[in-house]
Amino acid sequence: MVGAQFAGLELLATAVVALDEHFVVRYANPAAENLLATGAKSLLGQPFLQLFAERAELERALADALTTHWDYSAQNVTYSRAGREPLPLACTMTRIDAREVALLAELRPIEEQLRHAREERLVFEQQANRELIRNLAHEIKNPLGGLRGSAQLLERELDQLRLDAARSGELREYTQVIINEADRLQRLMDRMLTPHRTPRVEPLAIHEVLERVRSLVKAEFGVEIERDYDPSLPEVIGDREQLIQAVLNIARNAAQARAAHIAFRTRAVRQLTILRQRHKLALELQVIDDGPGVPAEIQERIFNPLVSGREGGTGLGLSLAQTFVQYHQGVVEFESRPGRTIFTILLPLT
Repeated sequence: MVGAQFAGLELLATAVVALDEHFVVRYANPAAENLLATGAKSLLGQPFLQLFAERAELERALADALTTHWDYSAQNVTYSRAGREPLPLACTMTRIDAREVALLAELRPIEEQLRHAREERLVFEQQANRELIRNLAHEIKNPLGGLRGSAQLLERELDQLRLDAARSGELREYTQVIINEADRLQRLMDRMLTPHRTPRVEPLAIHEVLERVRSLVKAEFGVEIERDYDPSLPEVIGDREQLIQAVLNIARNAAQARAAHIAFRTRAVRQLTILRQRHKLALELQVIDDGPGVPAEIQERIFNPLVSGREGGTGLGLSLAQTFVQYHQGVVEFESRPGRTIFTILLPLT
């Protein structure tokens, strides 16, 4: 039986269809039944090409995969569903040598493919940005120390100069400006270098993390954050301080944008792919606000260091949040329009 050959595909969350050399469906796993909204019995024996609008293009790709033994990926095809909206899919064809089966076709919604590509780009950009910022911070810290020390020496010299009190006070004010600004830049450099410590992981309740952030935001901005928690969530394995800081940075952004309403929402998500890794169970943690939204011109760069939509912002908060979450094999995503912004933290649960 063809189905017995592919018993291992039954548990896959990815939709897989097996075709013979005439491109007739000989097997479809449960994920394919779910995606195509059709039972396996209805799919078996059906010409695969008849399921899609782009038949000529898809037939060429299938024939090429069959004759060259190469994989043909990311074929954009539209699945025609009776009585429902057409479904855009990415199709990857793989030649195999099995009884009664010549090709395996893997089907994924285009939206999912785009999310995976976006996650991979985020990880690559974060790694490059972290290395750049790390090197830049080290280069800046050394002259900062010399600048501060010189200002302190100059201040001591003022005591030995015969100056009237007004002139001495004025010059001392200048040296204090130099010292204070050097200290401020030093703190900024320290924040840039902070993520490079090794996470201290332990089992923790994510709602305790969120309650800590709620109290901090209320103390700093006087803003109440609404809660919509899933009480069934298991513990997260992670670094408490890093996760607090990640959520706090996102929530602070919402508060600083003068959002009138901020909410924390948690849910468990099953069979979710994060950074190309499939997880049986994952945490979806959302920070939702009704502020003005992320400016369109910086949305593609919002997680880059030193990119800020707020005057006077350092542009480090979201970059650090993304870094801390990625240390936990997770990712931060967002969607934004005026009046509704959602930052979503996805973390694997074990």
